[in-house]
Amino acid sequence: MIEKLVIYGSSLAFCLLIVYIYLRKQLKASKTTELKIEEAKVNGLYEPVSLHPVIDDYKCIACASCIKACPEEDVLGIRNNVATTINASHCVGHGACFHACPVEGITLIIGTEKRGVDLPHVNHDFESNVPGIFIAGEMGGMGLIKNSVEQGRQAVVNIKQAIQKNHSAKYDLIIVGAGPAGISATLTAKMLGLKALTLEQDTLGGTVYTFPRSKIVMTAPMDLPLYGKVKLFETSKGELLKIWEDALQKNNLSVREKSKVEEIRESDDGFQVILQDGISFSSQTVLLAIGRQGTPRKLDVPGEDTEKVAYRLLEPEQIHGKKIMVVGGGDSAIESALLLADQNEVILSYRREQFNRLKPKNLASINDAIENQQVKVRFNTQVKAIHPGHIDLQDGDNQEAEQVANDLIYIFAGGELPTKFLEKVGIKITRRFGYALLKHQKKKAS
Repeated sequence: MIEKLVIYGSSLAFCLLIVYIYLRKQLKASKTTELKIEEAKVNGLYEPVSLHPVIDDYKCIACASCIKACPEEDVLGIRNNVATTINASHCVGHGACFHACPVEGITLIIGTEKRGVDLPHVNHDFESNVPGIFIAGEMGGMGLIKNSVEQGRQAVVNIKQAIQKNHSAKYDLIIVGAGPAGISATLTAKMLGLKALTLEQDTLGGTVYTFPRSKIVMTAPMDLPLYGKVKLFETSKGELLKIWEDALQKNNLSVREKSKVEEIRESDDGFQVILQDGISFSSQTVLLAIGRQGTPRKLDVPGEDTEKVAYRLLEPEQIHGKKIMVVGGGDSAIESALLLADQNEVILSYRREQFNRLKPKNLASINDAIENQQVKVRFNTQVKAIHPGHIDLQDGDNQEAEQVANDLIYIFAGGELPTKFLEKVGIKITRRFGYALLKHQKKKAS
């Protein structure tokens, strides 16, 4: 009897020990997550900026599958036995967490309860409220390259079903934009036997082409139609563009570059797509695969129209021995300043008192550059005027602007959603508030 009590007691003690170790581990993980959340709030990284996960507290079993599936660092963590977002602004919307959750406890949404995101009306087939006009990629709220590529493919598959036989338009499909979604759509159209034309207002690659040359632009592999799976987790802009060029060349496809679409008009048999130079093309359907930023946002200051002003950095290695000012505090501004600092004297002007929502690598790199005096950062400053040899820079509330010697200025103040163009086409734009929408869906379901 005593022997059995000893065995049972030992087993119970062992079980209690396992439970204690587990709870202690969970408590430690929860405290670590709480500290990271506080740090994220201080650094302005806690609020999401695009598509992001929302976890259902009642469904979550704290298995951490979502954390393991996410390729980004510290986007998700466990707190009080429930998964939660930490550095939500680092989420790029790839949806790996959504697919990894074994209890379907994650919903991907855009916007928050307080901050809305302007998005066009698009149904599950990627068709807008204007029948025959489809939208895929960044414009629809899906910015990750892998997801944009997949959306471009899916959209064209759906478009083929919508095309009427024996129509009189010159093309079955006109694709506007040659970024990730547009290139994927172009390849898919060839695969499905559609007569298509791809128009790009700038050059092949769209928004990706404007990235600094060494910027890492992929976090997950993508499946490119008529080309195969591209398993590049970290690649430069140049490498990625080379893959797209090879895919188009192997399939005897080309993109009409420097062709900005000014207007899209409905016609008897589809649409007339009119370019800025007046040339027009007829098509049964149209796929808009354009970026969200549209036209670069300007400072609206005297001298901004001079040749020394630029809104993107293409060949940083060819610029040396210059006094350069970079305006902005986002990732593009930081990356450009760091690239230029190797061979130039660089000042970074940012209107706020500290950096917000930077990627961890960029934040660490700019802090190192500041400490090593490679880049001079001027917080709480604004450019008031641009002159041939200097810039008028206002510091805080000071009335008089300081004259700063300058040869070149790069402005990274974001871009403006091409709302006017979309509204002219007839596409409705709605500001989406993610959390409010999610609450409405839950209330409706209950």
